[in-house]
Amino acid sequence: MKKMAVGIMSGTSLDGIDVCLAEIDGSFLQTKVKVLSFETYPIELNLMKKIKDAMKDDACTPALISSLNMELGYAFGDAVLALCKSYGIDSKDLAFVASHGQTIWHINEDNSEYIKSSLQLGDGSAIASKVKTTVVSNFRTADIAAGGVGAPLVPYVDYVLFSDPKKTRALHNLGGISNMTVLKAGGTLDEMIAFDTGPANLMIDYAMLSLFGKPYDQDGNTASNGKVIRPLHKLLMAHPYLEQKPPKSTGRELFGDAYTKDILALFKNEKKEDLIRTFTEFTKDSIVKAYKDFVMNDVKLDEIIFSGGGAYNTFLMNEIKKELKEIKIMILEELGYDSKAKEALAFLILGNETINRKPSNATKATGAKKQTILGQVSYYL
Repeated sequence: MKKMAVGIMSGTSLDGIDVCLAEIDGSFLQTKVKVLSFETYPIELNLMKKIKDAMKDDACTPALISSLNMELGYAFGDAVLALCKSYGIDSKDLAFVASHGQTIWHINEDNSEYIKSSLQLGDGSAIASKVKTTVVSNFRTADIAAGGVGAPLVPYVDYVLFSDPKKTRALHNLGGISNMTVLKAGGTLDEMIAFDTGPANLMIDYAMLSLFGKPYDQDGNTASNGKVIRPLHKLLMAHPYLEQKPPKSTGRELFGDAYTKDILALFKNEKKEDLIRTFTEFTKDSIVKAYKDFVMNDVKLDEIIFSGGGAYNTFLMNEIKKELKEIKIMILEELGYDSKAKEALAFLILGNETINRKPSNATKATGAKKQTILGQVSYYL
């Protein structure tokens, strides 16, 4: 039966709260979904500061984490209310809301001090108190408990929406982090290849804000006016994450503000445009390396479909096309979807699987030992 639902995404780039309203029916390969409305709402500056502080060892406190969990929940709820109002519906008429939450930290593997884990803030009950309907949240921990790394989760949705009987295609999202899903022609869920390749916009955006006071590099114009700083490029390409074999995932803990700030300090005498060009080159080369090292030896790709904010970086996309000439490069809009809405829509679809009590982790992508139902449900009476 068709129902209306909302998906919420607040990603590593912290460029806003993405809210997607859609009509959905069925589950898994029988899923039928139609996007009705999408909007990105800005994160209030004080809340943004708290989020960034929560990611810093010298600023994070138990009190901050406790408070921020509820504050984000209320902010997510308000964003849903705003979208519902603009579309002309009451949030109580939604079958459910699915929220990814704001990732604060992600530990990819056990070490001597900490165990594998992932923390997303934005309490489901706080959201439910605002929207007055059922909320599904905290999707990643179930996969971790099943032996996975809790990421990436979107590949399941990529398989549901974009698998093709004749074409081998990759879905590649360029958000704060760059991640791919490779779907073999006529392949099963267990045959996919999916992982994070490294940073997409994360380092570029931080450098643009620090050096130019701008939130991002519009169309890659700044990078296009710079030259690659070879010693910096060599240093970045030597990052051990690039050699790590999939399944793997990453985030701000490796490529965030602290890392980028240190790099900028080390190369402070270089031209600003050259720094942006080099970070852009790193994004491009780490993506190309990932395809050549971990994908193209096993499968012949027919097409790569890009989405996310980075897909609108004309310079970056042209540089990728130069390196992967033999593969058709597309953007998600060519398949009738909004690149910006993809991840919010993805968590709406994952939430739908949870509501239907269906498992929705792609074990080949996360490394989990078994499929499991993702998310925690907060009911509203």
